[in-house]
Amino acid sequence: MAGIPDHFPVCGLTALTKILVLGPARLLPESVADQVSSLNLEHVSPAGMMRLEISRRHPSPATAGLDATTAQLRRWFFARKPDAGFLLSEYPATLLQAKILDEWLDDRDEALDAVIATDPDHPAAGHYRTLGLLWEHPGAVPAP
Repeated sequence: MAGIPDHFPVCGLTALTKILVLGPARLLPESVADQVSSLNLEHVSPAGMMRLEISRRHPSPATAGLDATTAQLRRWFFARKPDAGFLLSEYPATLLQAKILDEWLDDRDEALDAVIATDPDHPAAGHYRTLGLLWEHPGAVPAP
């Protein structure tokens, strides 16, 4: 039985890695999903957060102008340990949300390590392609 191929040798992913999946994580190729799950990252998605938040309807003044999904993700993002790794899937759904996430990362002096698009036509794919973070083909090894 062959081992799991290393799709991320160039960036040396660790448990502190921050990965963004544009679209559902369940659509990642199996070998990529296996390697990402081996990192033991916190996996966050808006759908999972919405289930937890249904009983808590207390909008804070800091999130009053944001949509509910962005507000919940903002609370999670700023409440997590500094520089803790994560796999965030299904967010951002729009270019505006991508830019908001960029601001959050800047506020904490952090950066994404990788962005994987399960849908190459995702509205934020071009933004992350321009930043050099988008892996066009998650099954292929990214160029150094």
